[in-house]
Amino acid sequence: MKVLVLNCGSSSIKYQFIDTDSRTALAKGQVERIGMSSAVLTHKPFDREKINIVGEILDHTIAIEYVIAVLLSPNHGVIKDKSEIDAVGHRVVHGGEEFSGSVLITDDVMRVLKENIELAPLHNPPNIKGIQAAQAHLPKTPQCGIFDTSFHVKMPPHAYLYGLPYELYKRYKIRRYGFHGTSHRYVSKRAANLMGKSYEELKIITCHLGNGASIAAIDHGKSIDTSMGFTPLEGLLMGTRCGDIDPALVTYIMGKEGLSLSEMNTLLNKHSGMVGLSGISSDMREIEEAAAESNKRARTALKAYNYRIKKYVGSYIAALGGLDALVFTGGIGENSVLTRKEVCENMEYLGLELDDELNQNAIGEAVLSKSSSRAKIFKIPTNEELVIALDTEQIVKGQKEN
Repeated sequence: MKVLVLNCGSSSIKYQFIDTDSRTALAKGQVERIGMSSAVLTHKPFDREKINIVGEILDHTIAIEYVIAVLLSPNHGVIKDKSEIDAVGHRVVHGGEEFSGSVLITDDVMRVLKENIELAPLHNPPNIKGIQAAQAHLPKTPQCGIFDTSFHVKMPPHAYLYGLPYELYKRYKIRRYGFHGTSHRYVSKRAANLMGKSYEELKIITCHLGNGASIAAIDHGKSIDTSMGFTPLEGLLMGTRCGDIDPALVTYIMGKEGLSLSEMNTLLNKHSGMVGLSGISSDMREIEEAAAESNKRARTALKAYNYRIKKYVGSYIAALGGLDALVFTGGIGENSVLTRKEVCENMEYLGLELDDELNQNAIGEAVLSKSSSRAKIFKIPTNEELVIALDTEQIVKGQKEN
């Protein structure tokens, strides 16, 4: 099956056109600066050079039109007719409590997505626009929704409830939801495959470390806890997000600085985390370079970042009652030798022994642990688009069988 995978943001669309039989991307690209006259579509077929197309792309409907057109292009495309797009898989950030798995998009599903806009006001609206645009151009093609939250939605109440009046949970759905679910699911299953063991018999901790970052504790194939919460702001230090803080700081800073709700939200989400601590950048590569040049503030920011991860790993080993595998993924998890080293340092008593040479020279999927380590340590590049494509294939084939 050939599946068009779409990840729609407010002013951008990332896409991959995946052949699920070979599990390869026939083409991939993105549309940036949607809403502007100088929007750019970057497109890369699997067997040809990358191209850039500049044009006036004023909304998501026009953007999807551009994507389909370049897939059909005689010079740059990979199909000859729209009918070769067997299905469309959409990344949707927030499914609330209603969805514990991926679904065929129906009118009822769209209604629930709109109801959940208040839970993800920055993400669900463009996700919905992308779905509507794809439906407009491919009205007879099955559309499926794959949710960031669904992998975590079956966490036990003691893990997802906050210490707030229970009525607020019932009234406003205030609870831990967790995100990056497709990534955590993919890399944890890959770890099980690499170990040659059943996914349902393992205790795994997955660290998705990018500009946004989260950790998940996975017990016998189920997420039992995760660091992101009601929003993606909770948990680890991130590129621009603060992660865990004393909640009283919000009102304290607002009073001292005279900030509005909107301004405080911007401070926590856009000007905090590593960019706020380091004063340099939200890019970990630039911070590591500054730290190597003896920039004390950069070094302190790095140590704080890695220390926060280490604390979560330790607490999740306790929550799981042991550990079989620790997985690093995401841009930082896959590329930062230093982060992996500092997270695993002095963790031998918990069964984690990192091999420095393997860590230093790891390429692609790699085992990083010593042979004496009770738990395996892996670096596994994530592939969220493939998860979306495979889920879409399964849903569509299931519909045809029924």
